Amino acid sequence: MHTIKRTLLVTGASSGIGRAIARLLLQSGHTVIGSSRDCSQFKVSHPNFSTIELDLSKLDQIPAKLKSLEKNFPDLDGVIFSAGYGQFGAIEQFSFAQMEQLMTVNFTAQAFITKALIPKLKRKSQSNLIYIGSEAALKGSRKGSIYCASKFALRGFTQALRDECGTSSVRVSLINPGMVKTSFFDNLSFQPGDADSHALLAEDIAETVKFILNSNNNMVIDEINLNPANKVIQFKK
Repeated sequence: MHTIKRTLLVTGASSGIGRAIARLLLQSGHTVIGSSRDCSQFKVSHPNFSTIELDLSKLDQIPAKLKSLEKNFPDLDGVIFSAGYGQFGAIEQFSFAQMEQLMTVNFTAQAFITKALIPKLKRKSQSNLIYIGSEAALKGSRKGSIYCASKFALRGFTQALRDECGTSSVRVSLINPGMVKTSFFDNLSFQPGDADSHALLAEDIAETVKFILNSNNNMVIDEINLNPANKVIQFKK
């Protein structure tokens, strides 16, 4: 295990899994740039923490934002893609705009960011692209057609990207968590059960990110699936 200090972009760093990842990386001595749609959500005062306002639903803004990011942070050598959201229901319950936005935020924007940053990342002595996927990328489920499609797309993307980067310094990894106790479920009709064994913690995902970053630089961790000890779903009244 090595502990080289890194400069890392964390998307969705203002809440949930992204916040836990950013916090742990800062505690580990890394420099972190946290992205969010609204940077006023950040309440972090740390000398190694900076923010960038990035709305993943607005694809046309991404190239310019990332060009500025690379200029301001030339040492950037990794990205943790943790932004995303869930929306569930039968396909006829979705509007066309809702379908487009879910795919955009959960997949297309991730591909845009990767395309923008990967040329310089390939010139680094070491770099990481770590994507937070979902158990929904492993098996389709009822009322999850669009959400599952977005996560299946991300998984296929990372598998192909891993092959593309096979002769470079870029290590591509995917983490697929099961249910995690975060605000992800605030606007959904279901949530994990109440027992500690019914849901992962955001800190569990952060520790997995740290493990990947600290692993032998001559090894690539392609994919990790994480699940709570007991899968229990409860529906809200």
